[in-house]
Amino acid sequence: MTSSETPTQSYSEKWYWDDRYTNESEPFDWYQKYPSLAPLINLYVPHRNQRVLVVGCGNSAFSEGMVDDGYEDVVSIDISSVVIDTMVKKYSDRPQLKYLKMDVRDMKAFEDASFDAVIDKGTLDSILCGSNSRQYSTQMLEEVWRVLKDKGVYILITYGAPNYRFRLLDESCSWATKLHVIDKSLTDQPSETPKWELTKPLPLDAEGSSVESAIGKSPDVHYIYVCIKDESLKMEADAP
Repeated sequence: MTSSETPTQSYSEKWYWDDRYTNESEPFDWYQKYPSLAPLINLYVPHRNQRVLVVGCGNSAFSEGMVDDGYEDVVSIDISSVVIDTMVKKYSDRPQLKYLKMDVRDMKAFEDASFDAVIDKGTLDSILCGSNSRQYSTQMLEEVWRVLKDKGVYILITYGAPNYRFRLLDESCSWATKLHVIDKSLTDQPSETPKWELTKPLPLDAEGSSVESAIGKSPDVHYIYVCIKDESLKMEADAP
């Protein structure tokens, strides 16, 4: 790491993750673990035979949690060959779990409209930390849109508030978007009743002020954007 490069900026770099996963073997989940998000995943990916892509999987147990919950086809990708090699070996006896080294900005190995859902727990955030963040985040979102089937869902779990993330999502592709929130403290099975109902979308307006009025300023939450691919919206946007 150079003296001018902060750890946060390094989150977008392949060498950082290779080095991290070489030195850290214990599973780690960014933001939330599967049990806390399962009600929302089950709501938007209701059929266990739907094909799911988990981007920037790292050594998270999230994909394993999905398969334990009955999902039959979960593909996980990461830019780090170190972690992918580890995960391939770890789950060699579980054919429902597939691990591939791949850059989320260039997923040409996947055909158009080949997934029912894409789940992103911190990967877009990592890209936004680095250089050329706007260009690379747009490339990522366009690729996610491409590999999703029409009416497929991109479930983005992020620390990014609506006034930032909505603009980025709106400018990249044509999504019909819903917003949910989850307490940051609920990283595993909730031990108490959360302040906000996970499966109930928040009211939305263009500026995000309706969200603020619903949950207050600077809430201690992770934001979950459920972005539904809608090709009819794209056709409307492309129409002269």
